[in-house]
Parts: sequence; structure tokens; C-alpha cells
Amino acid sequence: MNEISAALVKELRDETNVGMMECKRALLEAGGDKARAIQILRERGLAVASKKAARAANNGVIAASVSADGRVGVLLEVNCETDFVARNEIFRAFVADLIQRALASAGDLTAETAEAVRATIQKTGENIVVRRHLRLEAAPGGRFAAYVHLGDKLGVLAELDAADTVAAAPGFAEVARDVTLHLAACRPPYLRRQDVPADVLAAEQEIYAKQVANKPAAIVEKIVQGKIEKYFSGVCLLEQPFVKDDKLSVAQWLEAKGRELGGPIGVRRYLIWTLGE
Repeated sequence: MNEISAALVKELRDETNVGMMECKRALLEAGGDKARAIQILRERGLAVASKKAARAANNGVIAASVSADGRVGVLLEVNCETDFVARNEIFRAFVADLIQRALASAGDLTAETAEAVRATIQKTGENIVVRRHLRLEAAPGGRFAAYVHLGDKLGVLAELDAADTVAAAPGFAEVARDVTLHLAACRPPYLRRQDVPADVLAAEQEIYAKQVANKPAAIVEKIVQGKIEKYFSGVCLLEQPFVKDDKLSVAQWLEAKGRELGGPIGVRRYLIWTLGE
């Protein structure tokens, strides 16, 4: 069959949502057999990918990884439609491949993996979206650590600051992991008190001042300052009680670990991602 009617092409397009030219090519290849043309489009990943692409992808995973030398860290969120597919081996292998690509290249991950996304949509039968990804490179002296928690629904990426000799010490990897565990458990919004925005701090001070407005003016300031100190210990990583030893702040614990390993250990920055936030 050499002639394919425009009506048949349109009919196939309406059923698959694939472009007119692709539909026509599939029909020509199938000899005008629409069922066979749909199969051809499915084999190419076009019909399924196009139809699924409009469906909501509200499940998925957070993935995180660090290069072998600790100099590059990656956070990634990939969404799918159901938790069943989020636990599927095909989907997991796809996410693992994305992580390795992101670690190896600073290019446009979305563009570089478009074909892989289409292929995985075809295999799983669900819409898949690479919702967000971030690739960070450490400054001199920096080492990344990563941790994923809550069934791959929460991911942490932290850059620690340490001399090469300290980073090479046997206990450093455990320290780095404990920092990420603390971040996952406590989720502090700020690294240090200097990072708290002035307007946020002013709002807290105003609230505390109103709470003790009936107190003598001479002690109001002291009470407010005490509450602000407690506030810092709740929202600033370095001032939080360390999750594995609440008698020490994170800063004090890091200082002690630095003495054990032969040099200071600090936290430069961190990210905490939760699925769908």
C-alpha cells in the first residue's frame, strides 16, 4: 500500500498523540495497518512516551552520590507515577545511570538523557520526569559526603572542610557520614547563626518580647536574649546538639573529631532535599 490517507494519519495521531510525520511513516511501514503502526510507534518509544508525558509523576526517588575522590557531589530527583515503579529494577537502574552521568559531566543532564528517559518510559509504562538535579564541585580542601534516607525520599549532600591528611585518616569517612546523618535527622535550615536572615531574627525577637511584655523592663532583654540563644541551637547546624551525643553541639563534636584526626574539620555548605518539595 503506497497511499496513506490524511484521515488515517489523523486517526493514528489522535490515538497516540505522536506527530503527523511519525504517524505517516509508521503507517507506510505497516502497509496501512493501524494496529501494526501503533506497535511500530510503541517499539520506537513514541506512542507510550507521548501519551504518558501528560500524566502526573508524583512518586519517585531522591538519589545522591559522590565521586571517588570526594571532589564532586550530585543530588537528583526523578519522578514517576507510582511507588511500584519507583521500586522497579528498571527505574532504579535508570536513576543509577543518571547519577553516574551527572558525576562524570557538568553538561546539560536533561538534554543528554532525553533518549534514555523515553526508553525508560517505554519499558515501565509510566511517565518519568527528571525533576531537578544539582552537581557541585568542591573548592580546595573540600570533600563531599552524601546520604539518602526514608526509602529514598530524602537526600543530603554536604561539603566538609579538611586538610588532605585529615581527609585521608581512617576515621574521616565516618565523621562525614555522621554529619549527613545528623542533617537528615535534624534538618537545620541554617549552617551558623550569621546565616539567619535579619528579618527572620527580628521577627523572632519581637515574638519573644511580646511573650514577656508583663515582665520588668530591666529583665526583658535578658529573657529575649536567652530565647534567641535557644532558637539558634534549634535552627543552626553548628549549634544544634549532636544527634549521637546531645551533650555536645555539632561544632564541639567536630572540634573533638578534628583533634583525633590531626586537624580541624568544618562544614562549608549542605543541601537537604525531600521528594516533591
